[in-house]
Amino acid sequence: MTGWTTPADLKAQVLRLWQRDELLSAAFPLRLSLRGPESADLSERFEAVRAWIAELGQGTGYRLVWRELRHRVIGSNRLPDQAWVDSADDALRLIGKLREGRAFAALLSLTEQQPALLPWLQAKPQRALALAPDWPRLLAIVAWLQAHPRPGVYLRQVDLPGVHSKFIEAQRGLLSQLLDLVLPAEAIDGAARGAAQFARRYGFADKSERVRLRWLDSRHDTWLPGGDGDYSVSAANFARLNPAARRVFITENEINFLAFAPLADSLVVFGAGYGFDALSQATWLHQRELHYWGDIDTHGFAILDQWRSHFPQTQSLLMDRDTLLAHEVLWTTEPQPTQRDLPRLNDAERRLYDDLRWRRLKDAPLRLEQERVGFDWLLRRMATLP
Repeated sequence: MTGWTTPADLKAQVLRLWQRDELLSAAFPLRLSLRGPESADLSERFEAVRAWIAELGQGTGYRLVWRELRHRVIGSNRLPDQAWVDSADDALRLIGKLREGRAFAALLSLTEQQPALLPWLQAKPQRALALAPDWPRLLAIVAWLQAHPRPGVYLRQVDLPGVHSKFIEAQRGLLSQLLDLVLPAEAIDGAARGAAQFARRYGFADKSERVRLRWLDSRHDTWLPGGDGDYSVSAANFARLNPAARRVFITENEINFLAFAPLADSLVVFGAGYGFDALSQATWLHQRELHYWGDIDTHGFAILDQWRSHFPQTQSLLMDRDTLLAHEVLWTTEPQPTQRDLPRLNDAERRLYDDLRWRRLKDAPLRLEQERVGFDWLLRRMATLP
C-alpha cells in the first residue's frame, strides 16, 4: 500500500461532494486532494512511482498539473502535483451523474419564474431531483397561493390541472418550506406550525375541530329520552357552551368516556392527549371543578401538568399510588417515557412521577393504562367526591 492518490480516490472525492449536495454549488475549476510520492520514493520505489504516474495519467474527468522533481541520482522527473476538475459537467461525467446534472439544470430553468426558490433548489439538489416529476405541480400551487393569498377556501377547491387535495395534503411539509420563501409575511399565520396546521397557516378553510362530551346527569335539559347524553360539537361551539354543570371530567379513553358513571351536575369530555387547542378557548372551564383521568405513566403526568398550565384547578382522578399498586398484575411497559421536570404536579403526584421516571418500582418504564383500571374502583372513587 503506497497511500498515493488513485483515479478511484479522485472520483470518490467528487462523489462525496455529490452525496453532501455540495457539488452543483461548488466553484469551478475545483481542486481535488492529491497525495503522491516524495523525493525518496524515486530512488527507493522507482517502478511503483512510474506505475502510479501511468495510472493517474490514464484517468479521465480531471486535469493534472505537474511539477519538476530533481533527484541527485536519477535526475529530473515530472510528477503529478495537483488534480483539478474544470467544470461541473466534467465532475458529473467523472461520477456518472451527467444525466442527473442536466435534469437539475432543467429544474433550475423551470424555477426561474420563482427566483426566491432557486436557493432552496441549489441547497438540496438531490431532493429536487427526487421531486422532479412533481415539481411543475408544486410550482403551480405556489403561484396559485401568490395570486390568492389566504384564500379562505378548502384545499378541495383549489382548481389547478393535475392537482388534487390529496396531493397538497401529502406535500404539506414541503409546500410549507416553499411557501414561506415566496409569500409575504401578512399571508402567513406564524403561530400555526406543522403539517397539521397547514390550512390555518396559509389561510385555507379547515374542518373545525370537534369536541365530544357526555352529560352524566339525565336531568339536564338537553338529555333526550332513551339517549346516552353523547354529543359532538365544534370547538367554537364548545367554547360558547357555558353549561349548567358543576363538574367536568376529562378522560383519554373512549370506553371510559362511554361507560362513565352517572353523576349529578356533571359531564365528561373525551380528551385528546396533548391536543389542548380545542378546549383551551373554553373559558367557562375555569369556573368548573375539573378532573383529569389519564394513564399512570410519565406521559400521563406530563399531560396533567400541561392541563394545569391552562386550567390550574385541574385535579387528577385515579392517578395515584393506591390505584397503581392495586392493579400491579395489569402493568405494561411505557414505550418512550419522558424524564423532564413537571412543576405543576402536587406533592403526591410528584413522588409517584419520580418513582416512574427513575424506575424505582420496576426495572423498566411501567404504565397502568386507564382502561385497565377496574370499573368498581372508579365507582368507589366517584362515591367519595363531595
